[in-house]
Amino acid sequence: MTRVRRALLYMPGDDLRKIQKAATLGVDCVCLDIEDGVALHHKQAARETIAEALRTVDFGRSERLVRVNSINLKMETEDLLATIGGRPDGYVLPKVETAEQIEWLCWRLTEAEQARGWPIGSIRVLAIVETAKGIVNLPDICDCDRRVEALIFGAEDLAGDIGATRTREGQEVFYARSAVVTHAAAFGLQAIDMVYVDFKDTEGLVRESLEGARMGYSGKQIIHPNQVDPVQSAFTPTDEAIAHAKRIVEAFEAHQAGGAGAFALDGKMVDMPVVKAAQRVLEKARAAGKV
Repeated sequence: MTRVRRALLYMPGDDLRKIQKAATLGVDCVCLDIEDGVALHHKQAARETIAEALRTVDFGRSERLVRVNSINLKMETEDLLATIGGRPDGYVLPKVETAEQIEWLCWRLTEAEQARGWPIGSIRVLAIVETAKGIVNLPDICDCDRRVEALIFGAEDLAGDIGATRTREGQEVFYARSAVVTHAAAFGLQAIDMVYVDFKDTEGLVRESLEGARMGYSGKQIIHPNQVDPVQSAFTPTDEAIAHAKRIVEAFEAHQAGGAGAFALDGKMVDMPVVKAAQRVLEKARAAGKV
């Protein structure tokens, strides 16, 4: 079963104190960063700190991820070799533009697992799509390797790549945002939504998180501990939504047993798309431990 990823919190890989703090927050995913969150002259320190954290810090139920540098920077091999010994749960690969980039990482992970006697395929891959080329190559990226469990949408880099100006409304990235979640659904992957950069604006964060959840996203990237609870709540079905979904599924099962297809509930027609939506609500609730 794919694990719940309502919030993915980035922590700079060169700051052990911040990593230790992140491990206490109860966030679904902690991503130890060697890419954008770390200055060029601190990359080696970040590799060493992440390796230490993976060995010594108790992350509780949080998924332990490592974001390496993008392949075009030629630092990704060093990032991988320095951190794989800590056996993270997965790697986040940024600026993915081709299936070959994912395949390279998966091949290196298979080598590492074989050398250490770990189960093949046990280390997951999450791909950040944040360039125009990545968007147009989504079908190949989604279908290239079974290790890939999620697509992550990078709005800030995407806007820069296409020459758009970022706005609070986000219309300039809406096509790409929709493309990522649609392709993820088509290939049975999770989709993790864009960062809300104003970490002091909780109201705006909640609004954008709920919008992402309505679009079909599984969760959201975050950059500050204060964003954990609002985001995870936004991507968790409410008690009211769970109760309504249960009623739909139970009524559907009863009508199926009686040989009926579509039926009415509370004055509204219920057919298979409605039933499937209700089933997805219950799946999310189970993953979050609410049912």
